[in-house]
Amino acid sequence: MPRRFVGPSGMTEARPPIPPYDLDTARQKVQAAEDAWNTCDPHRVSLAYTVDSVWRNRDQFVTGRAAIVEFLTAKWERERSYALRKSLWSYTGNRIAVRFQYECHDGSGQWWRSYGNELWEFDDNGLMRRREASINDVRIEEAERRIFGPRGDDERGADVELPLC
Repeated sequence: MPRRFVGPSGMTEARPPIPPYDLDTARQKVQAAEDAWNTCDPHRVSLAYTVDSVWRNRDQFVTGRAAIVEFLTAKWERERSYALRKSLWSYTGNRIAVRFQYECHDGSGQWWRSYGNELWEFDDNGLMRRREASINDVRIEEAERRIFGPRGDDERGADVELPLC
């Protein structure tokens, strides 16, 4: 019988897979995060985090789901045609580390490729309670793009090559 967890609202709040993670479940968690972020839907993305989740994103600090929605709304207003790839780097117990790259353009049409690493920590329900992201941006020409929308079915769940240049 699957485990059920009751959150502060009295409703079951679980986001499988739940810890402790093994290779398969860590990969599933990474793919689920990539899929959610590629929707650019702040409300949908926020549901993967605890109500009091704590983030460091670059030089910004964000706490709680409402602040996450506000942060992501502003992010995707600036970062247009956003397309993301995440790759599992490491995992243990209730923690996962990922590498990622995403591409987007700004309001002037300038394209960017962002390189980063994230450290994730999950609660017993599989909700992320802590996220630390370090990200660097590189200007690119549109012709240099290599990430186009969400992954195809043939790539889902597979480790993805993330070249450094």
